[in-house]
Amino acid sequence: MSEEYIGKDKKVRRAYGFDDVSIVPGIITVDPEDVDTTMRIGDYSFSAPFLASAMDGVVDVKFAVAMGKLGGLAVLNLNGLQTRYDNPEEILSAIPGKSPAEVTAYIKEIYKEPIKEELIGRRVREIRDGGVICAVSSVPMDAEKFGEIALDAGVDIFVIQSTVTSVRHESSKAPSLDIAKFCGNFPKPVLVGNCVTYDVAYALMEAGAAGILVGIGPGAACTTRGVLGIGVPQITSTVDTARARDDFKAKTGREVAIITDGGMRTGGDICKALVAGADSVMIGSPFAKAEEAPGGGYHWGMATSHAALPRGTRVQVGVHGTLENILIGPALGTDGTQNLLGSVKNCMGLCGSKTLAEFHEAELIVSNSFMTEGKLHQMAQKVGMGR
Repeated sequence: MSEEYIGKDKKVRRAYGFDDVSIVPGIITVDPEDVDTTMRIGDYSFSAPFLASAMDGVVDVKFAVAMGKLGGLAVLNLNGLQTRYDNPEEILSAIPGKSPAEVTAYIKEIYKEPIKEELIGRRVREIRDGGVICAVSSVPMDAEKFGEIALDAGVDIFVIQSTVTSVRHESSKAPSLDIAKFCGNFPKPVLVGNCVTYDVAYALMEAGAAGILVGIGPGAACTTRGVLGIGVPQITSTVDTARARDDFKAKTGREVAIITDGGMRTGGDICKALVAGADSVMIGSPFAKAEEAPGGGYHWGMATSHAALPRGTRVQVGVHGTLENILIGPALGTDGTQNLLGSVKNCMGLCGSKTLAEFHEAELIVSNSFMTEGKLHQMAQKVGMGR
């Protein structure tokens, strides 16, 4: 690993994001129809290696059911609007009409409504009644209480998610969640995140996490990198945490899923995350474009509602087709934002990879001109890759 100095005794190492690298095709190719894109979380398996982000502009009950029926997994935010309001549609429909100057204050206000515990159980049951696997998310401080309620209602997968997660959090103001104890006592798979380093990922695996969410600040609606200056580009963070997964499996024999979370705009970005070592990806803005998404073509960062230091913003992504168009096609455009599963299957085929594990072994190269080489007309006309 190469290191450099940016001043006296201050070492740095280079890190890479999606636009910095490209995938090298294999010496053999495979028919895309013959590849296996199955992802596994605990004892559950999914035909599409995609999770929809636990964001209020992306996932509600209707979306979660639709996503499950298409082979993926949507995560419902238990700290969001779906558990604060019996009928959140009216609140959600007002967000697109707010100006940029007033929307953050409005979002802060609507999130002041207390969470209703009876709605937690109701939302879980509604998703389960739709005949799909149910996953829900909570911040660490609410995980024990909300986890118990969700478990009683029949939840399948529980996600503990915060901007930056560590195994041990010290606070003089409030009790901290014992992640190892929670994972050990919870009878269903627990996903934990977010992190970006080998050491934290490995420690979370030792604590019992069934999956690790990887990414700090890359999301389209997230402003953490600007507000706090914290984050690691997603290719490097995925490679590092995937190495932790491999080392942990070699030592214990236990499989843990690496889930790259955020920063992916196109099928090509998703393929790069998988080649970098991810077992699946979690995305928000591409799914917020779906007709089924509750945000109506808008979505906003999970920390936008923070009372003192918002670390998210509302972004407009538009409505570009059905969830089926976006996930499994047919694509209605040429820019790689639809038929995301088709992108993965075709790239796997061109790399000669029949499984996601084999796809991890495909070659990546540094290619800073990859997204612009020969694309002058597309960029000038704002079509294809120039949009």
